[in-house]
Amino acid sequence: MEENRLLVLLFGGQSAEHDVSCVSARHVLQAVDRSRFDVLPIGIGRDGGWSLATSAVDGLEAGTLPDRLDPTGPAWDPLLRLSELADTGPVVVFPLLHGPLGEDGTVQGLLELADVPYVGAGVLGSSLAMDKVATKEILHGHGIPQARYRGLHVDDLDSPGTDARAALTQRLLAELGPQVFVKPANLGSSIGVMKASDATSLEVALEVASGYDEWMIVEEAISGREIEMAVLGDRVPQVSGPGEIRPGGEFYDYADKYEDGTAELIDDPDLDPETVVRFQELAARAFIAVRCSGMARIDFFLPDDGRGPLLNEVNTIPGFTSISMYPRLWQKAGLSFPALIDRLVDIAVERHSRQRRNTNR
Repeated sequence: MEENRLLVLLFGGQSAEHDVSCVSARHVLQAVDRSRFDVLPIGIGRDGGWSLATSAVDGLEAGTLPDRLDPTGPAWDPLLRLSELADTGPVVVFPLLHGPLGEDGTVQGLLELADVPYVGAGVLGSSLAMDKVATKEILHGHGIPQARYRGLHVDDLDSPGTDARAALTQRLLAELGPQVFVKPANLGSSIGVMKASDATSLEVALEVASGYDEWMIVEEAISGREIEMAVLGDRVPQVSGPGEIRPGGEFYDYADKYEDGTAELIDDPDLDPETVVRFQELAARAFIAVRCSGMARIDFFLPDDGRGPLLNEVNTIPGFTSISMYPRLWQKAGLSFPALIDRLVDIAVERHSRQRRNTNR
């Protein structure tokens, strides 16, 4: 009988998306095929400490998991313990860490050093996709249509001259306005995102975004539909059918995603077949351009002005909560949650084996 593979699930983390990760991890643990995998839940605290998540271990043994996993427990040394685990049997790591210090290539680099297979994009793909400015520059080079944007550094907000900031906000509104969105470059879940329609609100939005990251992005506000595509695979990715988000508020913010539940999530939106194919083509091209692997959720706008699909963001570790579009779209396509996890693990193991062949390790 084939030995079960150990699935090490990483969750929590130091980013502002810590709580989202703890909820995503609960749903993945609930869905894992325990006949195929032994599961080891490892939490990362807000202070960066790694721990054996004892409450998750106890919940798995008892068959009842809390709605949100607690990432605390006895200290756990990742490099030492992962190497030990890899020496004793097959192991794969599933990082469910949203945002900086988890989704940005940092943890992926540690897993490369530990020489273990892991789910999701590698170091380069993770870092490129995490930084919204870098992503847009890569996609521009590949001819993938996007909304108009401008990348900024905090130094741009503090240029010499008393009128420098006022001149910057006026220029941004003239180039991208009349309404714009401001986002931290390296964060997700709509944290730190604000809409601005005049110089005063734009200055406030820039201050908020700069509190999360030294890089930020200002984009034209698009009037239209929000469409999401789920991508699965590696060098030849599969793309799901489309999903549509209809925000409960002015835009799809953090509360709309995880607290209020007022957004309408549609897994079979009314789109003509040609438009669906266009979305799928652009999603696959973006997945490859940004060096993604395993999984990604690609977010688009379909503007009312008839410009056609505009790519918004690439998310290399999408949410796995009860309302998350990524697993939901694959379930709509006939791939169950447990089968989706199986497939992600298989892709991770195959990629790790291929890379080791190529590097003679």
